[in-house]
Amino acid sequence: MNLRPGTVQEFRWRMEIIRIPGKLLFGSAIFLFADSCRKEAETLQANIEKSGWDGEWYRRAYFDNGTPLGSKESTECRIDAIAQSWSVLSGAGNDERQRTAMNSLDKYLVKKDLKIIQLLDPPFDANGPNPGYIRGYVPGVRENGGQYSHAAIWALMAFAALKDREKVWELFSMIQPLQHASEKNSMQVYKVEPYVMAADVYANESHKGRGGWTWYTGSAGWMYQFIISSLVGLELKKDQLLIKPCFPSEWTSVTIQYRYGKSTYHITVYQLNATEESWWKSEASEGKGNTIHLCDDGLEHRFDVHVRP
Repeated sequence: MNLRPGTVQEFRWRMEIIRIPGKLLFGSAIFLFADSCRKEAETLQANIEKSGWDGEWYRRAYFDNGTPLGSKESTECRIDAIAQSWSVLSGAGNDERQRTAMNSLDKYLVKKDLKIIQLLDPPFDANGPNPGYIRGYVPGVRENGGQYSHAAIWALMAFAALKDREKVWELFSMIQPLQHASEKNSMQVYKVEPYVMAADVYANESHKGRGGWTWYTGSAGWMYQFIISSLVGLELKKDQLLIKPCFPSEWTSVTIQYRYGKSTYHITVYQLNATEESWWKSEASEGKGNTIHLCDDGLEHRFDVHVRP
């Protein structure tokens, strides 16, 4: 793309890369370098908030001549999904702006009639500065204004990070492939396999709701990551399993079979109300919190974990 390297998204990725050595080296012999990384991350974050906010959402990038992309000023790509989702997932966005940005994503990029989350809108169609190869796609196809499933799943993960469980389930139910084939008419629109992930779903006037590149392992991998880490909410930290689910509040519980080395853990996750503290119970003990200790002893273990939303 003919964009200046300092896109809003790139700032976020760079900031996280810079944070990593700061986390690893803090307190070590190269403390000064770690401190420099931390300060640079803070500077990048401040610059994002200063130059990347457009009033209702985060801008996507800037062209070489300083023209913003993903702005109300733009004739094409007024809003882009990735910048909104990653303002949350990166932790770089201002808390209030994160929610405003995700509300804008929901308002302008979620197309319930097509069961898609667009990557951007309006699509590129030679009515503005040249963004590069993406304009080679027909408007509404693939990244150029269709659903690019990687980005759609990042939106689900961002809503989960904000603990908006109703929105998470609404959008997950909408974009998962089986929903596109729930009846004969919808299958005739979607036209591809409903049992695997498609890389994209079209919004083009001539192919509305049609699935694109199927059996796409990248999108399948991100969907798997979303289900395990965001919806069910499992996070492995060495020998500790943190459980922070974001499934619908009306679900009483979820049962998980988790393999850790040669051991098998049978875990039932229950949802508490907002006033109760998280706690867990195993065959041998119980404790507070939503983290359980794992042991690779070749045995089977059973845990009930009661988690506050």
